[in-house]
Amino acid sequence: MIVVDDISKQFGGFKAVDGATLKIAEGSITGLIGPNGAGKTTLFNVIAGVLEPSEGRVTMQGEDITGLPPHELFHKGLLRTFQIAHEFASMTVRENLMMVPGQQSGETLWNAWFGRGRIATEEATLRDKADEVLEFLTIYHLKDEKAGNLSGGQKKLLELGRTMMVDAKIVFLDEVGAGVNRTLLRTIGDAIVRLNEERGYTFVVIEHDMEFIGRICDPVICMAEGKVLAEGTLDEIKANEHVIEAYLGTGLKNKVKAEGRV
Repeated sequence: MIVVDDISKQFGGFKAVDGATLKIAEGSITGLIGPNGAGKTTLFNVIAGVLEPSEGRVTMQGEDITGLPPHELFHKGLLRTFQIAHEFASMTVRENLMMVPGQQSGETLWNAWFGRGRIATEEATLRDKADEVLEFLTIYHLKDEKAGNLSGGQKKLLELGRTMMVDAKIVFLDEVGAGVNRTLLRTIGDAIVRLNEERGYTFVVIEHDMEFIGRICDPVICMAEGKVLAEGTLDEIKANEHVIEAYLGTGLKNKVKAEGRV
């Protein structure tokens, strides 16, 4: 579904992404791991149109999408969530979901004056859709709660719910487990797997929790210093010498091996 071809992103003299090349298969849940500063989020931002690459190309289902802005990618079905949730705090959980689909009739002044019947019909349909999403994510009981009052894990579920309000094809999840307790993280993982299996969503997940990655992701791609180091199952990645060196450093790796801990 996504081909990243020799992407680089430079900030001044620093290359945050340095010639990264990878493929995301349609229908997969791909994990993207690597030490802090590996370039994972920057690569996400380039793919999702938040940043323009310094070099390279991104294609989606054969179409060149390099440098397209996020709103255009949104309409093509490419969505991303963020490490820190971006909810509308003063709106209810249901309202946060209802405002996601674009080109609603109520967005124009003319319809607000003369098309109230159409607006009411659309809102009823969106409310039903939002309630269906909340049921799917097991947070229907929070529908009337202000989104700003949710816990970190509930906000991550809400962000996932937003992707369900439109025809998402591929969703990029940035550190979905950050600040989330183990129970809610399992709920999030279950929802991702169900969306993948039942609705055909493709996911790419940045996450430091290897248990979470191992439970839902295959394949797993490891980055370090802006480059793609390895790809495979999580067990293959954990056994890869280059990956061990990237996480531990050469000196520490040798010390750990000598002590029999690897």
